[in-house]
Amino acid sequence: MGTARCVLLAARALVVTALLAAAVAEEYVRPPPGRIILTEHAEPAAHPQQVHVSAVGAKHMRVSWVTDDKRTQSVVEYGRASRNYTASATGDHTSYRYFLYSSGKIHHVKIGPLEPGAVYYYRCGMAGKEFSLRTPPAALPIELALVGDLGQTEWTASTLAHVGKTDYDLLLVPGDLAYADTQQPLWDSFGRFVQRHASRRPWMVTQGNHEVEAAPLPPVPGAPPPFAAYGARWPAPHEESGSPSNLYYSFDAAAGAVHVVMLGSYAPFDAGSDQYRWLARDLAGVDRRATPWLVALLHAPWYNTNAAHQGEGEAMRGAMERLLFEARVDVVFAGHVHAYERFTRVYNNEANPCGPVYITIGDGGNREGLAFE
Repeated sequence: MGTARCVLLAARALVVTALLAAAVAEEYVRPPPGRIILTEHAEPAAHPQQVHVSAVGAKHMRVSWVTDDKRTQSVVEYGRASRNYTASATGDHTSYRYFLYSSGKIHHVKIGPLEPGAVYYYRCGMAGKEFSLRTPPAALPIELALVGDLGQTEWTASTLAHVGKTDYDLLLVPGDLAYADTQQPLWDSFGRFVQRHASRRPWMVTQGNHEVEAAPLPPVPGAPPPFAAYGARWPAPHEESGSPSNLYYSFDAAAGAVHVVMLGSYAPFDAGSDQYRWLARDLAGVDRRATPWLVALLHAPWYNTNAAHQGEGEAMRGAMERLLFEARVDVVFAGHVHAYERFTRVYNNEANPCGPVYITIGDGGNREGLAFE
């Protein structure tokens, strides 16, 4: 029996070796960039579109949407049962111009207080379809989904379909959402593209290079400022965290068991900057005895072995890495490089058991395709 078993194991080993050899010999074919999906709005002008929700503090959510009808009210009706709205809230609205483009009416309404881990049904502007959302839980465990550099392609649709199969509580995006790149109708298309997912769970985002939409060179009179579309459409709860800017902020989840810091790769970050001073204050206020998980997100990775975007996060790393290290941040997620990469715990370019784990997740499916090496 022993000899027969050894022969059987040897035969299996030969089969496995042959399969591995064949796999090595077969050249890997990288999938091409996916086709851009343009999502149109076929509803009446007063009906909400581009609906998405975000967390504001422990017990409130912000509901954001766009209407083509400028007369629509910025009001949200909501309740625990479908079509039985027991509360309502009124918010504000904004709009912006980008050269010849004029946005619709962009509504932002904060609803609550809400119960944790509960499903709410809501309607925007007293018109159109009903939506539902689920609030994050009040304690651990909590499930965070993370995806960077989304865009709006066939691959993006595949990524979001996979995310949607999980029962996640919040989605975190380290920059590069619509890939509009000054083409403002793409912001509208992106909002409609992600509405199915972003209206059901809070999406917490920070900016990437494709959100900057910098003014042209040479300067053009009347050119919009950087982040005009991003700031109008995707407001952050920065004031609640004491941040002076929509480009960087923090928030708590699971009743403070998780503290998430959203950094701005494209806002000033040197030691004399507002962002640096805010980050130092924010991290100093975290009690690690009550907050076992400390997570940071930014766009341009500080550690990256890929040829793409090599060294672009180095200046920010040099300015801010010590703050994250001394606060014992657990993990830092980045995008920008269209690939997945995970590092061991590291600090100052050396393995360090007290440093964060750095993970790049910039492979969400954008039109530029995957990084090559």
